[in-house]
Amino acid sequence: MFSGIVSKKIKVNEIKTIKDSLEIIFELPKGIFLEKGESVSLNGICSTVEKYSKTDFQIHYMKETLDITNARNLKTGSQVNFEQALKWNDRVSGHFVSGHIDCVGKVVVIDKKKGWILRINIPSKFLKYVVYKGSISIDGVSLTTSKVGKNYFEVSLIPYTLELTTLGNLIKGNLVNIETDLLAKYANAKKTK
Repeated sequence: MFSGIVSKKIKVNEIKTIKDSLEIIFELPKGIFLEKGESVSLNGICSTVEKYSKTDFQIHYMKETLDITNARNLKTGSQVNFEQALKWNDRVSGHFVSGHIDCVGKVVVIDKKKGWILRINIPSKFLKYVVYKGSISIDGVSLTTSKVGKNYFEVSLIPYTLELTTLGNLIKGNLVNIETDLLAKYANAKKTK
């Protein structure tokens, strides 16, 4: 479980294709200590640390993750948002973020005149989980929706978020990982037999 409060932007050091999956080596931020098997959020994707050293760590993404996230678009040198998992008995800022991506959204509008408003189109079947003034995670960054339309939602970004995360580097047409409001998912969950 994560909060969506990104602590660092880190780079992809190396990518290896193994059948239908990717093995990716990321730089390890200074002052961060990881353990084998630890969960970290990388662009909002809950990822398991397979190996680590003093300077980098390795993640393996299977086909399903590549099919529903923007991880398949990563290249050596790409920057991603990094967050370690929450600790019990620690302060929780942001929102609860599971790291289980629902879909990939497309950036369709970036309005810098009105204070950095970002509009993202998503498949309509996920809009029932997007709530006006509810929480949303974009590439692992915890945000609040400011508008919800027919096939899109909007968020407003503050300067701090633009500086600390990769969202300030987005351009129209970019694909981003979306995790919808956790509570909206439970409210709309279908019962199974």
